[in-house]
Amino acid sequence: MKNAAFMFVVLAFLGGAYLTSLDEIHVDWRLFTPVMVLGFIGAFVYLREANRAAIHSDTLKNNQQILAASLHNIVTQLDALEGRKERIPTYDMRFEIDRLFREDLRQFAEARNSMKHLYGLQHFADIMSSFAAGERYINRIWSASTDGYVDEVLLYVAKANAQFKHAQAAFDAAQPKAAAGY
Repeated sequence: MKNAAFMFVVLAFLGGAYLTSLDEIHVDWRLFTPVMVLGFIGAFVYLREANRAAIHSDTLKNNQQILAASLHNIVTQLDALEGRKERIPTYDMRFEIDRLFREDLRQFAEARNSMKHLYGLQHFADIMSSFAAGERYINRIWSASTDGYVDEVLLYVAKANAQFKHAQAAFDAAQPKAAAGY
């Protein structure tokens, strides 16, 4: 059902694009409107099915473990990186970032929507606010490394570390709520 709904969205988009390209001035609204309505219905069904799958208890339990492990790994690796950042050549820091964080960042991002169901929206916002800031700082380290900005690389390692530690604290604070069976 989820895949069929996604196909409706894709086909509606393509159909709408085709219908608007037929005439550069006028749009045939009698055809365009039903195509867009089908697209919106497909999007609604897709989101409903995705939400239904996201709140399945096995998915929530598995994602909770992924979230905890990924965030713990990121904080641990950033602590280690903080201690040895001066010894890593600036241009090599981007490779170190890719090696240390890519997989954990990806896994956390893929599982993040389960936090809404596990901990509630406020805890989700608290965790993701710090996580997103930390992720931006990691991206900044990577860019500064590529450009050869030594001072920025060193500065943003510390900033990323602080943000991910804050995200870890917010995640840990949300745990009693999840244990209470939210």
